[in-house]
Amino acid sequence: MSIDFNADVGEGMADRELLPFLTSANVACGLHAGNANTMDETVGLALAHGVAIGAHPGYADRENFGRVIVEMPAGDVERLVLYQLGALDVFVRLHGAVMTHVKPHGALYHTAGEYPDVARAIAEAVRRYRSALVLVGKSGSMLIEAGRDCGLSVAQEAFADRRYQADGNLVPRSRPGALLTDPHEAADQAVSIARDGFAQAEDGSRVAILADTICIHGDTEGAPSIARLIRERLKHESIDVAPMCVAERGASAHPALEKYV
Repeated sequence: MSIDFNADVGEGMADRELLPFLTSANVACGLHAGNANTMDETVGLALAHGVAIGAHPGYADRENFGRVIVEMPAGDVERLVLYQLGALDVFVRLHGAVMTHVKPHGALYHTAGEYPDVARAIAEAVRRYRSALVLVGKSGSMLIEAGRDCGLSVAQEAFADRRYQADGNLVPRSRPGALLTDPHEAADQAVSIARDGFAQAEDGSRVAILADTICIHGDTEGAPSIARLIRERLKHESIDVAPMCVAERGASAHPALEKYV
């Protein structure tokens, strides 16, 4: 039994404390958060810990941290994603490594999970940029379907620090209890998803979730403590933690990532 453990980083949070517990990192690409300096620094930190690096593109909306939908044509969404993949990939390559995956951020992620035109635009951007990249999306979402339709490898994602509704959707952040900030509660959910394939919804029912990777958010209160306990609990349950991705074959990999090639 094996699962990937990822987090959204490069957004000005406690990345230095969080990264040692991850196997994959989704690095903000400078529009919803971050800049050239944070991309360069975060890539270096991730590689120092042997963490696989992916792009975390979002809407160009710093004021709302990329968590509000920005209406735009599908073609503009595709170009928005392409722009951000290129921005991060420059720094990954300068560090002698390979970018392995793409996970949209915030409102872009959730819109792609529900609207086929947005999902297709993101998947096309990833395919056009580098078809070896793995596309990460919410388990069972339209983004996963679009990625498969484009011939991409996909990773279905679940969340340790977000509460689920009975229909499998996440409880909106605007509602009380949407975030799981207690490390034990988040670790329980991570183990339940990885080992048993379900999470307990807010009404007490079980929600079936097929996951290749489990995420916590770098801006969740106490994220490093949550991540530490999740890793301890997964190890206790004999659940291996390994990157969701395989580095692009034939590319020059950083020494810390040679085992993934």
